[in-house]
Amino acid sequence: MEIFEKIGDAASKTYKFTAEKTSKIAKETKIKMEINEHKGDIKDLYLEIGESIYQKFVKDEELDMKYLQDKCKEIQELSDKIVACKDEILTLKEKRQCKNCYEEIEISAKYCPNCGYEQEPIKNDETSEEDGKVNPKDIDSKDNNQVEELEKVETAEEDNNDEEN
Repeated sequence: MEIFEKIGDAASKTYKFTAEKTSKIAKETKIKMEINEHKGDIKDLYLEIGESIYQKFVKDEELDMKYLQDKCKEIQELSDKIVACKDEILTLKEKRQCKNCYEEIEISAKYCPNCGYEQEPIKNDETSEEDGKVNPKDIDSKDNNQVEELEKVETAEEDNNDEEN
């Protein structure tokens, strides 16, 4: 019976890990769609601004600076949302961005592998056990150890069965 419990535990952990990965992929896809929507909105605002300026030029009218400032603020707000979305994707991937070359790097990297720039230490380690989050690398090694243990138990049981027969 103990073997079935171990198999059940291993299957449960594998399911949880797979479900978490799938959830992260779905969230990342949703965020990327949001980014593309914001980029499309920015392009529309650029066109609107350009068309407005051209219409004022054709009619020999003075530019409405308040209108332009409002549209530029909208573009800035959308750009800020894009940056926030990209940060959220990095968090999901458990990565960060180099402050020098903006390359995506491991969250624990002390130096950027692309440019060699020294990275600031992370103040709040997102992969610490204190936060309740576990590093996926640790999960993989634990699962591998459990699989190895199960294989040893199965081999021992097979050997016992062979000796009895």
